[in-house]
Amino acid sequence: MAGALDAGLRLVAQRSHSRFELRRKLGRRGYAEAEVDAAVARLVELRYLDDRLFAEGHVRRRSATRGPLALSAELAARGIDRSLADGAVQGFDPEAQLAAATRLVERLAGRKSFAGYRELLDSAGAKVLRRGFSPGTVRTACRAVWERTTTTREA
Repeated sequence: MAGALDAGLRLVAQRSHSRFELRRKLGRRGYAEAEVDAAVARLVELRYLDDRLFAEGHVRRRSATRGPLALSAELAARGIDRSLADGAVQGFDPEAQLAAATRLVERLAGRKSFAGYRELLDSAGAKVLRRGFSPGTVRTACRAVWERTTTTREA
């Protein structure tokens, strides 16, 4: 177990991992399943591994560029239980989602000149939608950016 535990500690020291990720990485490095299970159990006991904290940190780090749908999918791919993932994504409140989506629309639209709101929605809005934001949030963000750009042009 010492070999898998040491390898697990080195991996966790680099960045946080979910239990699933760490199990997979240790397995790929050739450690026996029993040794991996014991190492993961010990790391959980020492509080170096916590799927809930991992999920919350992941949402905090990625919420500037990803919406709740994409965040849930990313957490599921990292082996996080659905209830833990939902709890972490709940911390990403609607106002923060709208602010993040608006910043993304502004960045993706850049200095391009759009003929109308619909063109902005079809171009930048489609990209923001693919990043996991809800259609309503994307429409509201595009509307806010469109209104700001038309007000700036008129002034």
